[in-house]
Amino acid sequence: MADEALRQFAVEVERPDRDIDLGRAALVMARSEDPDLDIARYLSRLDELAARSAVDPDGVRRGADPVAVLHRLREFLFAEVGFAGNRRDYFDPRNSLLNEVLDRRLGIPITLSLVLIEVGRRVGLDLHGIGLPGHFITGLGVGGDRILLDPFNRGRILTADSCQSVVTKAVGRPIPLRESHFARVGKRQFLARMLNNLRAVFWKREEWDKVVPVLDRLLVLAPEVASLARDRGTALARLGRPYQATLEWERYLLRCPEADDYEQVRAHLRQAREQLARLN
Repeated sequence: MADEALRQFAVEVERPDRDIDLGRAALVMARSEDPDLDIARYLSRLDELAARSAVDPDGVRRGADPVAVLHRLREFLFAEVGFAGNRRDYFDPRNSLLNEVLDRRLGIPITLSLVLIEVGRRVGLDLHGIGLPGHFITGLGVGGDRILLDPFNRGRILTADSCQSVVTKAVGRPIPLRESHFARVGKRQFLARMLNNLRAVFWKREEWDKVVPVLDRLLVLAPEVASLARDRGTALARLGRPYQATLEWERYLLRCPEADDYEQVRAHLRQAREQLARLN
């Protein structure tokens, strides 16, 4: 916890899941990229969006009917303000940072869902994330009904059939959807998904100095996931920090003696120890 931004993130997520302020936690998370990020400024941006969405283009303030409020919110965020999916550069890391999404009005499914959820919360809508296979969407319960939206596609309303089509397109093969696929994503899980997106982008780019802070935050959320220690060891080794890498790999091997990659990781550990011996 020597990293102050990491300590702040731990404070945000240590409370019960229902009490986590998702928008604020996502902004604190983004301090891994910008330690001086002005969180209050971006929270005010969300407040402003909510206030503006409550009034339609004719200056008429919407009432309390949740369906009407939702449709006005969709129209405002995706037609008037112009939030949209970044199809041109889907793997731009800025797509996974809430402050950048608010500035650029571009994102990926999960961060555009986050904008919709957080602005919706400010106007009284209990929107939530849904992690379909290969695609993240947003849901709202109204009475006994469920409304599904696709923020990546400008808030399009989805049916069960269209969800099936979206998933088939995303993963490249049909996956029969069950009710469990539409489960509400918890706030810690939401943040972990955002971090995993960032990890994948930085790993592919071999930006190891950025992979490590992302893994640190994932470990705050899920310290029981042993593979995070393994991956942290790999990133540290690529950064030329063999001693720290050996500590992570030793931890992984102790916790996962039956892992499929046990011998592979042990070989990496042996090489790192040999490197340390030469240095001494």
